[in-house]
Amino acid sequence: MKKIIVSAFILLSLIANAQKTDTKLQQQITELIKGFHGDIGIYVHDLKHNKTVAINADTIFPAASIVKISILIGIMNKIEHGELNYHQRLLYTDSLYYSEGDDILAAFKDSSSIELSKVMMLMLTISDNCASLWLQGLAGGGTTINALLDSMGYKYTRVNSRTPGRENNRSQYGWGQTTPREIASVMQGIVEGKIINMEASEKMLRLLGRQYWDEEALSEIPAGVFVADKNGAVDEIRNEVLYVNCKNNPYIFSIFTKNNADTSREATNEAWGLTRKISALLWNYYNKK
Repeated sequence: MKKIIVSAFILLSLIANAQKTDTKLQQQITELIKGFHGDIGIYVHDLKHNKTVAINADTIFPAASIVKISILIGIMNKIEHGELNYHQRLLYTDSLYYSEGDDILAAFKDSSSIELSKVMMLMLTISDNCASLWLQGLAGGGTTINALLDSMGYKYTRVNSRTPGRENNRSQYGWGQTTPREIASVMQGIVEGKIINMEASEKMLRLLGRQYWDEEALSEIPAGVFVADKNGAVDEIRNEVLYVNCKNNPYIFSIFTKNNADTSREATNEAWGLTRKISALLWNYYNKK
């Protein structure tokens, strides 16, 4: 009988703490995305009231540059275990060269020296791909990062590029993959100090709060509000995940798109336009006063 009572108490506690769908907000977002020319997944978590909106939130999407959050976790884990030092100097060599035309690190001369912390800044703030691939290697590679993510309970967030055994995943999803719900959970873990430890999480949150690419979802948030953000764009993919620490009602928002008909790089891109509209809707919804 005692076991039954304890089990019932645990069940009731789980039910009490379960997230509830914000049906009003879900209807508004559903209406907003009607007619979008591509596949879309959205997850919103109201951290104050523990209410959510989930639209294709468990569908796997290409992560694009949001894969760099996974690499960040891998690097921070190495730092916390004393295998790397945040301020140690690294030697850049031509063998690390990688550029898609606008990477700052790729312009470095062979045998140049740079702090690890600055390479991390380049990866997160301006999404430098040369810096990101270097950090992926320093973190132990995709296999090591994926094992770490798996140990934390994340099933879908993975690094594919330069990762043995994940060639098929790379062919389908590119450099990395995740779901709108799971990457939002990763962001929440960082916010709550649960990724690696409190100190590492706080450092990651600060780093994610220094975003150069601020003209999409970020553009709809007042400049005085702290936001941790990472977005990504590749061909027919546009993604963004952000934690908005507004005083009235903090929230996390992730939006992923793929197979987009509009692949343009202009601000008028359909997916980016929709991202801005939903971000504006969320800000106004949570800040009615």
